[in-house]
Order: sequence, then C-alpha cells, then structure tokens
Amino acid sequence: MTTSDAPTPGSVTIRQAEDRDLPAIREIFLACYGTHYAYPAYYDVEQLKKLLYSDDNLLLVAEDADSGRVLGTASVLLQIGAYADLVGEFGRLAVHPDSQGRGLGRQLMEGRLERVRERLHVGLVEPRVNHPYSQKIAVHHGFAPIGLLPMNQQFARRESSLVCARYFCDSLQLRRNHPHVIPELFPLGDMVLANCGLSPDLVVDSHAAPYPHEEEFELDELTAEGYAALLRLERGRVSKREIFGPMRLHYGMFKLRARHSTYLLARSQGQIVGAVGCLVDDLDRAVRIFELISLSDRPIRFLLCQVLRRCREQWKARYVEVDVSAYSPRMQRTLLELGFLPSAYIPGMVFHRVERLDVARMSQLLVPTDFSNVEPIEETRALVELVVGSFTYAAVLPEVVQAAGRMPLLAELTEEQARCLASICHLETFQPGETIVEHGQCGRLVYLVLRGSIAITAGGSDRPLARLEAGSCLGERALLQRRPHSATARALDEVAAAVMSHEQWMDLVRRRPDIGVILYRNLASGLSDKLRQTDDLLTGESSPGAA
Repeated sequence: MTTSDAPTPGSVTIRQAEDRDLPAIREIFLACYGTHYAYPAYYDVEQLKKLLYSDDNLLLVAEDADSGRVLGTASVLLQIGAYADLVGEFGRLAVHPDSQGRGLGRQLMEGRLERVRERLHVGLVEPRVNHPYSQKIAVHHGFAPIGLLPMNQQFARRESSLVCARYFCDSLQLRRNHPHVIPELFPLGDMVLANCGLSPDLVVDSHAAPYPHEEEFELDELTAEGYAALLRLERGRVSKREIFGPMRLHYGMFKLRARHSTYLLARSQGQIVGAVGCLVDDLDRAVRIFELISLSDRPIRFLLCQVLRRCREQWKARYVEVDVSAYSPRMQRTLLELGFLPSAYIPGMVFHRVERLDVARMSQLLVPTDFSNVEPIEETRALVELVVGSFTYAAVLPEVVQAAGRMPLLAELTEEQARCLASICHLETFQPGETIVEHGQCGRLVYLVLRGSIAITAGGSDRPLARLEAGSCLGERALLQRRPHSATARALDEVAAAVMSHEQWMDLVRRRPDIGVILYRNLASGLSDKLRQTDDLLTGESSPGAA
C-alpha cells in the first residue's frame, strides 16, 4: 500500500476523502448496489459532505495514481456507542466492480486501522455474510467473529450481517470479569471469549427469574413536558443500567429527535414510572431498543411488550435488537421469554464508570427465517452455524411440537423428545405446483408435512399414487437407504415442512437411542401403510384409508 504524496506508477493511494471525491463515491455505491444500499446518504452528495466534515466520521478513498480516478471508499463511524464508549464501526467499504481483484479492500482496511488505532478501544465491522471476501478481510486484519445479526438489513432482499471485533490500546485490561448469563446465552458467549483470546469466565445463572408481567399502566409518548420528570427518574437509576445503546435521555430532546428516537412512557395514576427508548429505521425496517428507565421492576416487561406491539402493528418492523448487560441475567431471561435470541456477544463493549462491560446483543425476527444466502468462511463457520441454528430451531420448534400429536412418525414422543427432534430440523415452504422430490433423484432429505397437501405421482407420468396431508411424512426411504425416489411429489397448495437430512437423523439416533426406537417403529408402520395403499391403487382395489 502506498500512502505518500508521490505514489509510484500503477500504485494506489489511500487518503482521506475531499469535496471533489464525493460524486465518485456516490457512483461507486450505485455501481455496487444499484439503488438498494441500506444507507441512502451515500447516494446524496450533500449528505456525503456532512459525513466528510463530521468529527464522528472518517471517510477514505482509494485513488489510482496514474489516472487520479477514485476506485473505492471506506469509512469509520467513530461514535456508534454512547459518547464515552470509544467504540467505532468499520463500515461502508465499497470497491467499483471494474476495480475489484486488486486488493483495494485490504488496503482500505489497513488505511483505516492506521488512522484510528489511538482513537478507539473497540472496533466493530459488520461484513455482509453472503460475501466471503469481506469476511476474509476482517479476519485477516485481526477482527474476531463475535456474532451474526440475522436478516437485519434490507437490500434487494433481507440479508444477515456478521459481527467482528478488534480491540485497541488497553481496553481489555479494563474489562469486568465473571459476567452472569442465562444458560441459553452461554454457548455463544463462551465461543466469543475464545475467539477474542480471553479466558472463559462466564458464570451461568440458571435460576434468574424474569421481570413480572403486569398490565395496569397507561401508555404514553415522551414530549418536552415530560422530559424533566423522566430525567430525574433516570438519574436515580443510572447505577443499575441493564440496556445500552448509542443514545441517552440526557443527550437532550433535540438530539433525540434528530436521531429519530422514540420514548414510550408507562404511567401509574398519572405519574411517570418508566420509559423505554428505541430507534426506528424505516429503510431497513429495523428497531433498536437503546435505553430502559424504571422506578421499579413492575413496568419493565410492560414497556418491552409495548415496543414489540408497535414494531408489529405501527412500524411494520422486520427485525428488532437490544444490547443487554452480560451481568443482568434477569433482563436476559425476560427478553428470551419475549422471543429475543442471543445473536452476538461483545466483550468490553460499554465503558461504565472505570471499567468496560460485556454486552449480549439479543435479536428478534418478525419475518420467516431465510438463511439460504449465508456463506460463512472457515474462521466464521462455527459461530454462524450456532446462531443460525438457534434462530432456525426457534422458528420450527412450535410447529413441530404442535404437530407431534397428529403426526404418525412422531407418535408417542414426549414433548422433550419432540423438541430434541425439532432442534435438527429447518423449515421449508413450497408454492402450489412446485416439485418437492422428483422420481430418480437421490434421496437425502425427509419432510415432515406441517401444512398443506402434496400429490404423489408415478415416475414419468401424472398417474396419481397418493395424496399426503398435514401430519404425513415424505422421503422416509432417505432415512433408511438413501436410494433414488421412486415417485414425484408436488405441492397442491402452499406446503410448509420441517426438513432433516439422513446425516442429521443418524446423528440424533446415535445421541438419543430412546428417540430412535420410537421413530423407527413408527417409520416401519407408516411405510407399511403407504405400500398397502399404493398396491390398492395399482390393482384398482380400495382399502380403508387409501388416498
């Protein structure tokens, strides 16, 4: 990388952006993303100018030495935490498509690190997880994988972001040790500490009780008239902060409104007894809860429930996230019960008094899960699979458990056993007329039909053999022999199915032989019934239960 004022021929100079570069930066984002980039300021030269002259933003460009053409750009947002947190985000890296393959992404990353290493304690980067190259740049430059934000951004379709962290100066020496976490958070937190080179010191709290569910409060929105009363309430509770974010009530009404933040108030007998602050991103359809203030424990769960209600009904949000203290298992448990799942663990994220606190980011999806475009690299695979698995499991679990009572394959499974089976499944949907399995295709998957109807036809023809309804099983032979399918299955209407592979099935049976005995017995009985029905159709006879 060349950064001098007199570059050698054919080299690239990494320098801070100037006014004359702004149109070129805009063109780079248009060339890379069309009109679907999540941050519209990068399409507006006047908005880019504000970023250029902001003390909270570093904007760099990669310039070709021969032509003077701007080939790429990258930035660092220096204040993504509260103003004393010293946390920055390495983001908005884009290289023009006709200049890719020249190592510009690596050079822009090195240029940013060189300029901010003394200004930050924690650097975060959120590469798009469907772009392995951007993940490789982050890992190569010392950013450790710490989380996956599922479907948190809206491009042409919803995409997930990896989260990686790098630490500067003596930041980790200021970290408070022995966070107390709920069991559901422990696997992610423990993996992240190892990724960051930290000793595993998490303390599991299995007995933390959630905050109570109470409804006898009036809901209101913050106005200037209620600001002073709420501020006095916040000052009395500041030592027990459980939720963190980039804003604070004491930043003032002007700054809060400028950042499109909203505070919902809980009142009891006309008096303010609590408030929750959140940022609403209309472009990404995302909401971030950044502050919670309460006079007592009573209104906490009420306020969180009201945010989720507005996310669904008013803001039409697709994704909600909150950064919760890793030392507050009670709040972690409450969020888990409200549908939030751990998606990232950030050691030393928040500067509180004289030490840095770990933060657990918990997220909730308000749309069906879709991780088909996730492409982790080797260094990020374990963490990505952990987070994806938990969100996939959460999506399919209620339907599989509910279906267990009417699904012959799952007959006689206990609820605990059904949950264990659901943990290895993922949910797939098929539109009317869509082929699910095809005659002659190698069988590798089995489908537990949760909703919809499926037509089974003879290979190479439309001759009907059977009709499968919700509660049926498709592809059982894949579990036993992995032989080619002997028939074709097509969706008659919209079909939802819990899907597992032969390998997942065998691993479950090895780990849980008690489940395997029940499933194999039910499988044999179901195959026997299907063979009898097929024979009846082929011979023209009828039998009870024939499709």
